[in-house]
Amino acid sequence: VQLQASGGGLVQAGGSLRLSCAASGRAFDNYNMGWFRQAPGKEREFVASVSWSGSVTNYADSVKGRFTVSRDNAKNTVHLQMNMLKPEDTAVYYCAARPRTTVGDYAYWGQGTEVTVSS
Repeated sequence: VQLQASGGGLVQAGGSLRLSCAASGRAFDNYNMGWFRQAPGKEREFVASVSWSGSVTNYADSVKGRFTVSRDNAKNTVHLQMNMLKPEDTAVYYCAARPRTTVGDYAYWGQGTEVTVSS
């Protein structure tokens, strides 16, 4: 599966952005999807994930209550709605896919979309 993330940009603190990740290929609903981010000088970190059916979501503590992950299997897309953004949310955001029959690391990664939150 190939992934293409989009929707990043510059926003003021307190604002919102919606990231999208479009997947190519068939059987999108065979994959659990995740969002990760990497800030300058820091390691990549987990942000959120959604199960293949969309019924199970998980969030990093730092984004709980502010970010919402969702997916549309009919359109092969996954979204990350980001509200109440903070300067510390500034990072390159990546979407990733993992076959639902596996555990562990995500196997497929998109190219990233940059989010900058100004104070």
